[in-house]
Amino acid sequence: MAGIARDVERAAQQPPARGATRTKFQVVALLVREERARVKTDASLSTAKRDEELKRLDGLATILAKTAARDTSLLSLLAEDARVSPAAREYKDTVLKAAGREVEEAPEPAAPSAATPATPKAVVPQSAISYQMANPFLAPDFSAARASQPRAGRLSTWELLDPLFRSFERDAPGATACMTLPDAAAAQASAPSPVGRELMPHQAQLVAAADRGHRTFLLADEPGLGKTAQALLAAQAADAYPLLVIAPNVVKMNWAREVELWTPHRRVSVVHGDGDDVDAFADVVVVNYAILDRHVGWFGGMGFRGMVVDEAHLIKNKQSQRSQHVLALADRIRERTPRPLMMALTGTPLINDIEDFRAIWQFLGWIDDERPVGALMDALEDAGLTPTDRGFYDAARAAVVEQGIVRRRKADVAADIPARRVADLPVELSGKEGRSIRDAEAALTARLVEQYRHAVAQRPEPPEGIDLDLVRRIAAAELKDSASKKTGDNVFTMVRRIGQAKAALAADYAAQLARNVGKVVFFAKHIDVMDEAEQLFADRGLKSVSLRGDQTSKAREESIRAFTEDPDVHVIVCSLSAAGVGVNLQVASNLVLAELSWTDAEQTQAIDRIHRIGQSEPVTAWRIIAAQTIDSTIAALIDSKSGLAARALDGVAIDGADEVTDVRLDALVALVTAALGDAPATSDGDVSAPFV
Repeated sequence: MAGIARDVERAAQQPPARGATRTKFQVVALLVREERARVKTDASLSTAKRDEELKRLDGLATILAKTAARDTSLLSLLAEDARVSPAAREYKDTVLKAAGREVEEAPEPAAPSAATPATPKAVVPQSAISYQMANPFLAPDFSAARASQPRAGRLSTWELLDPLFRSFERDAPGATACMTLPDAAAAQASAPSPVGRELMPHQAQLVAAADRGHRTFLLADEPGLGKTAQALLAAQAADAYPLLVIAPNVVKMNWAREVELWTPHRRVSVVHGDGDDVDAFADVVVVNYAILDRHVGWFGGMGFRGMVVDEAHLIKNKQSQRSQHVLALADRIRERTPRPLMMALTGTPLINDIEDFRAIWQFLGWIDDERPVGALMDALEDAGLTPTDRGFYDAARAAVVEQGIVRRRKADVAADIPARRVADLPVELSGKEGRSIRDAEAALTARLVEQYRHAVAQRPEPPEGIDLDLVRRIAAAELKDSASKKTGDNVFTMVRRIGQAKAALAADYAAQLARNVGKVVFFAKHIDVMDEAEQLFADRGLKSVSLRGDQTSKAREESIRAFTEDPDVHVIVCSLSAAGVGVNLQVASNLVLAELSWTDAEQTQAIDRIHRIGQSEPVTAWRIIAAQTIDSTIAALIDSKSGLAARALDGVAIDGADEVTDVRLDALVALVTAALGDAPATSDGDVSAPFV
């Protein structure tokens, strides 16, 4: 590793680094990280030998840090969500084999983005061929398709999708987004569950609804209320087998365990890679989004009678390959199966915009690309109203909800779950790095203000006050330009640097918590922040484990087991992207958010790893905020976005709620408007009044 690191250092003397150099840099960084984790947990090493090994690894890490400082484009390779190319995986295996190390099976690669589509590697496992040969006369039943033919009525010429979405943006105090469900007590008394397990009343209600014939659900219960169990028992009640489950990679094995817990008489098979070991005769087939492109072909001919999409907000971008595959499969299932069970599971269905509903509703068969369809269109027609009539929006919202939106809050259905709070801890970024960050933010603001003033100066007459539309256009252009930049100060690099600067402060606070209150969950976005935190915990004599995106399933399970069962493990260091879903860490009641997310949904998902059914202590999420920087602005904007779900799903009126937009865009707009509001009026008509 040292030799490769030196090669990279020499090759990076004149940036930007070439492809081979970038591959070597990423591989060495991965190996250093993995070797550090191995050394720290190797019980066979003496303390002196462990310290010696860690010192050598620190030397390699220093070389890599200096190399990245010279060519900052290399920093992107250290991000938690950085793609590890096939060439990098192959080179890593080569290095490990040369060192005499065992090569573990690598995690499945991330799905290609819409911007860089890849040719799908279509496969048909031998088990799927055997299944099709064993059932050669299973003809499709097109009765469901015939029943969904559009109904010609008074609304046939109206644009209806936009009014439907807008109906969820309006305040509807007390009108929670939950369909009419069977009586809770009666449902719980009759709900089927395996010996030794019992459904909570709210869970039994959904199962009873499926038992009574309802077949489409947007199950949007708050995280931690047991959506997986509800989905599996709903499938059992609807006899929706074989059942296809599509989930993130980090939770697909958890789905297999839950099938065994809640429906032990059903066989489950998890698809890995090309599906060589899949059992196509299983009752439940579980696959992750990243490899769906390989299997979408044979899935379409399997005769699935039910389909569950977990973390369904991940399909919100209809242009993505992931979303297109899910929607295509849903259409195929509806074509071949009369009234299949279709379930979208997500505790955070709305991320940035009310139109995040669009792909989910289409998956469920409530709408198509242009209009409502089937039962939803019939309900709108039966209401006897048009979008110009008073009461249409309330009626439209109710009609959509009754199609199968199920939303329950912890406060309403699980009174025994203690309260939670988010506590902000402002920290001062002192020293050279703090000054550098504030200077970079000031320079960025000045540049955007100058663009605004230049644009205004070209107009015949200056605007009255600040032209917010112009500010937003300038901010949007800056975001687009920043996304393509590899170097230089922009909103992304500033937030990245702030996270690095906060790392030690956040880890120090987490260490204090661990000493005083017990186990602590530490969340960060970037690998180097996680590494620094783990090093600080080790220096303080606190044993820690981690959950990262590059771990194997076995290593991930071992980390969770160590944190939840070993009293000597004080802290678990988690990646926001890799540990934000499908993980139960309720053994802790304190959580530290070292870096800010760009969405309230991601923050909420992280907190709900400990605030869930079974938690017995009040939960506190300690959010570390860098004072006097854009960090404070982003925190306030994230909090403001939480009103979207409250208004659309929970029947809470939000006073003065802003239009839902991108936090990154709003952060830049806030910087510019604050600067313009504080600036004195000038003779060229740049600013005539402060922004209010």
